[in-house]
Amino acid sequence: MIDKRVNSLAEAVAGIRDGSTILCAGFGGAGLPDALCEAVAEQGARDLTVVANNAGTGRRGLAALLGAGRVKRIICSFPRSSGSVVFEELYGAGRIELELVPQGIISERMRCAAAGLGGFYSPVSVGTRLAEGKEHREINGRMYVLEKPLKGDVALLSADRGDRWGNLTYRKSARNFNPTMAMA
Repeated sequence: MIDKRVNSLAEAVAGIRDGSTILCAGFGGAGLPDALCEAVAEQGARDLTVVANNAGTGRRGLAALLGAGRVKRIICSFPRSSGSVVFEELYGAGRIELELVPQGIISERMRCAAAGLGGFYSPVSVGTRLAEGKEHREINGRMYVLEKPLKGDVALLSADRGDRWGNLTYRKSARNFNPTMAMA
């Protein structure tokens, strides 16, 4: 019988290995998998790449994972916000890499990974540093940049309910990146 439920946070994150890419859901204060992030910090995997909307706030959740020195690189839209003290410290000391990606681009890159697509062309970063090193193409007289899929090895999600088959439901704005990350 299929049963995807686990009995503990430690069991939920046990399969995360060094060098894994973790998709970490949440937006602002909604839908954050704080307890799972802290469990990954305790689990011990290193050299992680984290994909998230922001770089954590305070010293809990994603910020705790960053502070534990487990994350080598973060891909996010808003690395600095009020209360993002841990990221500030790490980035200022050169102890974490940052790939800054516009919010809609992060979401669409993950959606492409979920759908098995090879990427998409977007005009969003044309002419900026964000487009450096990426393929450019003119389509119908307008320049576009190729954005490649962003696939995770694991997604840390926060759902209101889940069943034994792995189906999840979310509460209001806590839905945010959760469904897309679950598929990518």
